[in-house]
Amino acid sequence: MSETEPLGRLIAAARRNISRAVARRVRSHGLNPARFWLLINLLEAPGLSLGALAERIRTDEPVASRIVASLRRRRLVHVRTDTRDRRRHRLELTAQGADLATRLAPLAAEVRAGVEEGFSPEEKAALGRFLMRVIENASRLEQRSKR
Repeated sequence: MSETEPLGRLIAAARRNISRAVARRVRSHGLNPARFWLLINLLEAPGLSLGALAERIRTDEPVASRIVASLRRRRLVHVRTDTRDRRRHRLELTAQGADLATRLAPLAAEVRAGVEEGFSPEEKAALGRFLMRVIENASRLEQRSKR
C-alpha cells in the first residue's frame, strides 16, 4: 500500500475480500453473502421490521426487500403482522431458516474474528470511529448529489 492510496479504494478492497471469503464458505448452502448476513442478523435480532433490518445490515430498504423475498421463496424467512400495529410487519426465521442460521452462526463468528484479527481493543474502537466518519462523509456526499 502506498501512503497516497485513496481510502475509498482500500475500503472497497476490504469489502470485496470479506465478501469473497464469505461467499466461498456459504456457497454450498445455496447462499450468497447478502443472504447469509441477513439470516445471521435475523437470528441475532428476531422480529425486526424491514426498515430496522435494512438499517442493521446497512443497506437500503429496496435491497433488503429483495433479499428477504429471495429467502421467503426458499421458506427461510416469513413475514408476520405486528400484533400491536397491523400496518407493521415483522421478519422472522422459519424453523428451517433458524436451523440453517444456527448452523451458520459459528461461520459468522469466524469471519468477524478473522477480520478483526491482530487489532487491539483500542485499535478496533479507533477504526470503528474512523469508519463511521467515512460512512457519514459518504452519506453527506450522496445527499449533496441529490440536490
